[in-house]
Amino acid sequence: MAVPAGVPVTFVVTNAGSIDHEFYLGDEAAQAEHEQEMQEMGGMGHDEEMGIGVKPGETKELTVTFPEAASILAGCHVAGHYAGGMKASVEIGS
Repeated sequence: MAVPAGVPVTFVVTNAGSIDHEFYLGDEAAQAEHEQEMQEMGGMGHDEEMGIGVKPGETKELTVTFPEAASILAGCHVAGHYAGGMKASVEIGS
């Protein structure tokens, strides 16, 4: 997925499944830190600047303005999801 830098980008996330998920944006270091936070909290986190929790059947939006070109990831850190491959690359262009 490619998005522009310097303009607001809205991600529309729908959970069509039957269990909780989340959508969290960040580089590898941010993803690792968020994974640790999720483990310490024992599950779903709350909505924050770079992530949203999405319950089954729910659609939520996350609007972010990326200041510069970069490569980041979008991931779900509900127990086992990220390690199981629930992540995607996001390329931020200039």
